[in-house]
Amino acid sequence: MREQLSREELNRYSRHLVLPGMGMDGQLKLKASSVLVVGAGGLGCPALLYLAAAGVGRIGIVDQDNLELSNLQRQVLYTVDDIGASKSETAARRLKELNPHVEFISYPVRITSENALPVVQTYDVVIDGTDNFPTRYLLNDACVLLNKPLVYGSILKFEGHVAVFNFRQADGTFTSNYRDIFPMPPEEGSVPDCESGGVLGVLPGMIGTIMATEVLKVITGVGAPLTDRLLVLDAETMEHMVLRFRSRGTRTQIDRLIDYDLFCGKSQENSKSLRTDDNTNGMKEITVDELKDLKESGSDFQLIDVREPHEYDIANLEGELIPMNEIPQKVDRIARDKRVVLYCRTGRRSGEAIQWLERNHKFDNLYNLKGGILEWAREIDPEMEAY
Repeated sequence: MREQLSREELNRYSRHLVLPGMGMDGQLKLKASSVLVVGAGGLGCPALLYLAAAGVGRIGIVDQDNLELSNLQRQVLYTVDDIGASKSETAARRLKELNPHVEFISYPVRITSENALPVVQTYDVVIDGTDNFPTRYLLNDACVLLNKPLVYGSILKFEGHVAVFNFRQADGTFTSNYRDIFPMPPEEGSVPDCESGGVLGVLPGMIGTIMATEVLKVITGVGAPLTDRLLVLDAETMEHMVLRFRSRGTRTQIDRLIDYDLFCGKSQENSKSLRTDDNTNGMKEITVDELKDLKESGSDFQLIDVREPHEYDIANLEGELIPMNEIPQKVDRIARDKRVVLYCRTGRRSGEAIQWLERNHKFDNLYNLKGGILEWAREIDPEMEAY
């Protein structure tokens, strides 16, 4: 069996080879294994680094996004020279420099119900390093249908979660899956993402490394995977707890992939343009071109920026600054007798603010700036120092 590792690999993995429980057998299992990492961001970067360094034979990297400056606070695989480049392709290239003995496959696309099964099917273990509920449920269901173990992680502010789902036990049965602990997605807008809620830069490194540890345990059989348990880490106090849960039998209810945007209540496809003048429950939108026309025509409307003060200082559209977390206390500053346009960086936070105001204060005159200030910088003012 020793001939299956080259002399260079024997030297590279020597600390594994002398590790009790790992040894040559464990290293050969890693070399023969494959891992699909979905999300090459904050969680994916540290997981990818350590999986590549450990000698996993084949690693797939799924991420449709290009790198932005704000990613560099936590996404440690990249540099400023990579801004604007594909995350998945950049990650694959950089990891190949770390370990040329590993095969890396880049998927610079969004994983969907149409492509998930053929991609997931070709890997032994899947890592969920994503930041949205539709993709989390999609990956869980795909892994259940294909009998693949799923290593899950999530982060927000100072808190991180890790669990191992759908792990085949010695008796052939499977442990709990994501739906056993989260049977239904939260109401849209009720859980902030990292863009609006923030995240401590080192937290993804801590959680992503734990996720990589769980993958190594699943592949080699060393230790006990974090199955039927959810690890909760509070980086602010450096305390952690492990929550135990049991299967609710949801595995038997998963027989196909579905429309996960619809399942999670995504309303983006139902949002309306300013041109429609629609009075349905769909959120109304305005494009950057339409906003430009409004500003130049001198129309009477209110423009509100829901970002944080430091973001406003970098670049703004001369709107009134009401940070999103202050809106509940400043509802009386929002006009009801004229059109009101809200904007943020991408349109996500302002959209959530509009939904909250419509639901709780019955506004019917609010419009979301589609694409936010980033879209304005791309289409209207390329010299603007948006981020």
